[in-house]
Amino acid sequence: MSKSSELFAAATAVIPGGVNSPVRAWNAVGGTPFFAARGKGCILTDEDENAYIDYVCAWGPLILGHAHPEVVSAMESAVREGTAFGVPTRREVTIARMIVDAVPSIDKVRLVNSGTEATLSAVRLARAFTRRSKIVKMIGGYHGHHDALLAQAGSGVATLAIPSTPGVPKSVVEDTILIPYNDIDAAREAFRKHSKEIAALIVEPVAGNMGVVPPQPGYLETLRVLTAEHESVLIFDEVMTGFRVAYGGAQERYGVLPDLTTLGKIMGGGMPIAAYGGSDLIMKHVAPEGEVYQAGTLSGNPVATAGGIATLQLIKSPGFYENLEQKAEILVQGLREAAQAAGVPVQINAVGSMMTVFFTNRPVTDFASACQSDTQRYAAFWRSMLEAGIYLPPSQFEAFFLSNAHSNREIERTIHAAETAFKAVAG
Repeated sequence: MSKSSELFAAATAVIPGGVNSPVRAWNAVGGTPFFAARGKGCILTDEDENAYIDYVCAWGPLILGHAHPEVVSAMESAVREGTAFGVPTRREVTIARMIVDAVPSIDKVRLVNSGTEATLSAVRLARAFTRRSKIVKMIGGYHGHHDALLAQAGSGVATLAIPSTPGVPKSVVEDTILIPYNDIDAAREAFRKHSKEIAALIVEPVAGNMGVVPPQPGYLETLRVLTAEHESVLIFDEVMTGFRVAYGGAQERYGVLPDLTTLGKIMGGGMPIAAYGGSDLIMKHVAPEGEVYQAGTLSGNPVATAGGIATLQLIKSPGFYENLEQKAEILVQGLREAAQAAGVPVQINAVGSMMTVFFTNRPVTDFASACQSDTQRYAAFWRSMLEAGIYLPPSQFEAFFLSNAHSNREIERTIHAAETAFKAVAG
């Protein structure tokens, strides 16, 4: 028995499903998950010394790859000074200033510990600011595992085919209005029907938790106009896209500014940290300046902020995103050509350095069209790639992520493995 298998057997005795986050269990693709031992650059090595080219990148945070020397050094220095203080630190101010400078719509920002905490806090703040209760969200959009936004969610909820709201009182989700992503008419109808009740519309500006689905032309602009006209708050969930599709996130890339933004993943360099922020007009309502209470013992943790500062400094360097996108374009084109040569119908959606290969012959523009994908064929493709030493997301409904540690050599190796994998699933 492999070391990973032994560890998984031991884990299932003390951890639900043997994992601390559902998609890690590989239920959608079959088999026993490997247990990571270490990572370096774009290579992830498991407990049995198998090495993989990693396109999961810790589900997005590792835009610099694993264990970047400057990020590790910054965190090592911080941890020697103390792991938590319960009082403000200089690094909190530094990273907050960097976020405000980077993200066009943010005047003030509050640091928290996870993307779930960030979106929960943003929704609470929007409700308090507008004195309304209803929230509009997209079918298949995932904004963390708090009650109000789990209705028809994507990510692991979609992967495992779990009903969206077990354990969540009906009264909580009664104030959640569900509409399809990229459907302008549905958004207009929701605001027509509930105009004076909608506190906020929350959206991933680039959907990433149904697989990668870009916004259609004019979609984000329309959401901006609708929320402004109805005096509702527009929340961009940029936990995934923040510092990923541009230094200033999707709002910089598409030129549409929300009222509130949630951030996470990349801003911590692999450490647990997140944030929510927006205009001073709204953020001044957060305690202790205002009346909306939100707190966290480890918010602004000194080790996490050190990793985040080092990461943001590195990715701000000239040419960083251009170089990363060039690599992504080579990978996407190579995967398309490999699928075409094997006669396998796929749709590859990509924005910047995030992408998804959907096993379908129809364009994927929302959750319903994503669900038309052949998940069994994806699972077979995934297993073939894993055998070739390529680690992809173990779910059709998640994003691939590229880091600047991926070189052309690793990308060429990935394309070559995909040629074999597509041929294997072509029958």
